[in-house]
Amino acid sequence: MANNSFGNIFLITTFGESHGRALGVVIDGCPAGIDLTEEDFLLELARRRPGQSVVTTARNESDEPKILSGVFEGKTTGMPIAVIVENENQQSEDYELLRKTFRSGHADKTMSEKYGYRDHRGGGRASGRETVARVIAGVVAQKILPKDVEILGYTIKIGPFEAQEFDLLEIEKNPVRCADKNKAKEMEEYILKLKKEGNSTGGLVEIRVQNMPKHLGDPVFEKLKANLAKAIMSIPAITGFSYGAGFATAEMQGVEYISNKENFGGMLGGISTGDDLVLNFSVKPTTSLGEVAKNGRHDACIVPRIIPVAEAMVAIVLADAYLMNRAINPNS
Repeated sequence: MANNSFGNIFLITTFGESHGRALGVVIDGCPAGIDLTEEDFLLELARRRPGQSVVTTARNESDEPKILSGVFEGKTTGMPIAVIVENENQQSEDYELLRKTFRSGHADKTMSEKYGYRDHRGGGRASGRETVARVIAGVVAQKILPKDVEILGYTIKIGPFEAQEFDLLEIEKNPVRCADKNKAKEMEEYILKLKKEGNSTGGLVEIRVQNMPKHLGDPVFEKLKANLAKAIMSIPAITGFSYGAGFATAEMQGVEYISNKENFGGMLGGISTGDDLVLNFSVKPTTSLGEVAKNGRHDACIVPRIIPVAEAMVAIVLADAYLMNRAINPNS
């Protein structure tokens, strides 16, 4: 048995495989009366979808969402919302050589050993293609939060190239989603060089949530930081998570740590303070290399496409915590 669900009150269950007929999500716990149409999903799905730039996989999916339930006359009904995206450009024959071969750095071997069976076509359920369902759920989650809550993700490092400047308007203007225009160009050139060589690279991403609601999260097992860590670490290819000052706290003295509230990352005791929520995560290099990369269709760097997925997972956690907080203390 595999757990394909996430959340408490705002509960999502994703389904589908990389080369199956469709992928999708069932969302339970969404309040009734929220405006929702299929068009609402298009922007975020476009940011995640393959084939969007020269640094991503050549797989070309339109990712057109279809709402199957939970919405009537453009508004949520309070019933489970089911949304699917059909696969159209699988090219499963490209993966035939992997039927009896395990790719290094993938879940192929562990899944085969665990379940006694695996879908070798692009990783099946363990493929990054599954994240299309999370992006759909993230759009709904964002609608539950106060309208001024803004979740911003951006690349701060790819390989040896690290952003030195921050210009919010630059993030969606370059294929690596970096807020530093000059470094973005260097990052892009580096990825294209590695792609030509059949190689890959990883990176570092920051997410900042502005206009954060106060009091989200509980002090023990439902700490906001814990649920955010689980959400981010559940995304394929993520290798590390931190918030606020992160791992730099290992070298800090207490006086230094408490002297700057930015070190807290917008949380104290696992509860949001109302300050900007700031978290970072690392992304591993994609591990479909050499002939596997040439025969299939793979990203030389997954960082840009992971950003909308991570933003969605943050929105899902915040929406769940927001609904839980409202149930516990409507005046909070």
